[in-house]
Amino acid sequence: KFPAEKTSGAASRVLSARDSLEEVVKAAVSNAQKARSRIENEVLSADELDSLRAAHLVPDGQPPSERPHYIAFDIGPCGKLLKPMGDLDFEDAVSLFKRTFRIGLPCGVDAVLVETMNDCYEAKAAVLAAKEVCGELGLDIPVFATTVYDENGRLLTGADPETMTAIFEGLGADAFGMNCSLGPEQMAPFVPRLTTAASIPVIVNPNAGLPRSENGNTVYDVTAEHFAEVMTRIAGSGADLLGGCCGTNPEYICRTVNALQNRKASPVAEKNLSVIASYTHTVNIGGKNAPVLIGERINPTGKKKFKEALRANDIPYIVSQGLEQETNGAQVLDVNVGLPEIDEKKMMVAVVGELQAVSALPLQIDTSSPEVMEAALRRYNGKALVNSVNGKQEVMRAVFPLVKKYGGVVVALTIDESGIPETSAGRLAIVKKLYDTAAEYGIGRKNIIIDPLAMSVSSDDKAPVATLETVRAVHDAGGNTILGVSNVSFGLPERELVTAAFFTMAMQSGLSAAIMNPDSEEMRKAYACCCVLSGHDAQCAAYISFAEKYAAEKEKQTSSSADGERLAALRRIAAIASAASGGTVSPDVSGAAAGGTQAAPQNTAPAGGSPLQHAIIRGLKAEAAAGTRELIKTAVPLDIINNELIPALDVVGKGFETKKVYLPQLLMSAEAAAAAFSVIKGHLAKTGTQGKSRGTIIVATVKGDIHDIGKNI
Repeated sequence: KFPAEKTSGAASRVLSARDSLEEVVKAAVSNAQKARSRIENEVLSADELDSLRAAHLVPDGQPPSERPHYIAFDIGPCGKLLKPMGDLDFEDAVSLFKRTFRIGLPCGVDAVLVETMNDCYEAKAAVLAAKEVCGELGLDIPVFATTVYDENGRLLTGADPETMTAIFEGLGADAFGMNCSLGPEQMAPFVPRLTTAASIPVIVNPNAGLPRSENGNTVYDVTAEHFAEVMTRIAGSGADLLGGCCGTNPEYICRTVNALQNRKASPVAEKNLSVIASYTHTVNIGGKNAPVLIGERINPTGKKKFKEALRANDIPYIVSQGLEQETNGAQVLDVNVGLPEIDEKKMMVAVVGELQAVSALPLQIDTSSPEVMEAALRRYNGKALVNSVNGKQEVMRAVFPLVKKYGGVVVALTIDESGIPETSAGRLAIVKKLYDTAAEYGIGRKNIIIDPLAMSVSSDDKAPVATLETVRAVHDAGGNTILGVSNVSFGLPERELVTAAFFTMAMQSGLSAAIMNPDSEEMRKAYACCCVLSGHDAQCAAYISFAEKYAAEKEKQTSSSADGERLAALRRIAAIASAASGGTVSPDVSGAAAGGTQAAPQNTAPAGGSPLQHAIIRGLKAEAAAGTRELIKTAVPLDIINNELIPALDVVGKGFETKKVYLPQLLMSAEAAAAAFSVIKGHLAKTGTQGKSRGTIIVATVKGDIHDIGKNI
């Protein structure tokens, strides 16, 4: 039967139609609220613990099957924004949730419900904390999680339903869905999106419509009868756990239970979708999707400048490599910062955090160290691509548990203790071992992407044939494949020509994803042409867009336009920012652009925008400060504000208003503008210039409230 629940939005929770339960839970909630300050110190009184236990209304030890209802330990947001939007560190958030769970979970609850989350990063912290505390206490209870969507189907920080599906499934949540903020009619359109993507049960807990004020009281516009009608439709869309949030009461739940009395929930079907995610959107791998482009340039191998940047802790240079690849069509960014003389773990965590602060692209965590891999996966905001595991038993034992715990799609190399097989048959034997071993850890094939290994044709002219045969065999068996395609041309002149041809052959053989250089003109041309000729480009739209940009870029290259000066200025500013941060490297900034089949939300600069405007729009604090220092040598401070800072913030504001930019990007742009303002203020103080006072304005908001974010912007 459909479970029904009443969550904390209306100050009491009812999991059955029994009115008596409402009063008991009211008492428990009241005592819990009084105890909030003591929870901070990990102390609860005996009376408060008794209130938690009393919610069961049954003697301790009675089997759950004999209880008239189930009790969930319900927890909401911690009330602080996590970095980079706020000042709360991810691990501190996990610790806050753990302290609460350690108090409540031993009290005999049947489940954990993490609800009313509007930030997927905080939701991850809470679910991770719940799972880890359950492990500490030896408890085998389900963990549910629900988030809050706006009328456009987005969290406050930008995630859509498909993104939250990927993240919660990856973390091992037992059920997930949405609650609060919307009424049942407004939630209904999002339910099919959840059930289509999810391989776990879906929860739907709407409010009793939308609130309004009458005579100083908050009332809701949906009756209990209409609520039950819509919930019946929602059940028909595949939702499995139904309930109510703000404005609902026992009557709403009772009517919903009665309406669904004779209906049984259908088994949840396995969707077999290979999906990775950032904090805003998903990228689907394999199936009928075009091959995914993974930018390879955040990697020190064979890159002198990149190695210098790692040694100098030059994060701005590393981030610039990611942003340039995003501009040129990368859909995922590979992140490899392995260098013997640096602290790889510290650098990986820093680079992942800085990249996610300014780019919405999913990341591929690329490391051979399980310790580094865990540190990155734990802090990654989304569901990552993990590079890599292989057929060696020691490596599988180290990597598969991390993928199971934190979620991810793992790249699996066809190499084991015996080396790399020369034939496709030998590599396919390793593929079977990888699939079978992953299954022992509870990892399905949808979360494995096979790398048949592209070897240099200059050292073995038969190697590419074996690689392509393996790609085709895995594809025909329903699996996904990935290749680092540039390896094939190592040691040859005019490498791009060979790499692009091999890339085309691999795509024709069924390649699911490629680790490649998106800045390569030959690679972009090969990808655009292959997609349009293989049915991955409806009405040739992406190819036409690519061709237009390609033609425009060729025209730019043959003229001495102002764009050349802009790029030169951008290089100078990036170099200044790099030096200011302790770095020594000037990035190679490209103005080229190519079409991609999947677009990430991003801050977009207007045509002809200045380097400073681009830095603010992108949320690059060091570059914004450096650009302002450069401009202020010749420009009037007020002109910089009016002609540079305000227009850039207008672009970001319009993007936020039209849902093309989300809160994380908005806040990073605001911080970049603040860095520029700081330079201007410092200049005015140094030169003794005084502006005319126009009085004082005080903006007062509740600390931590959503409006506090706007005030700080």
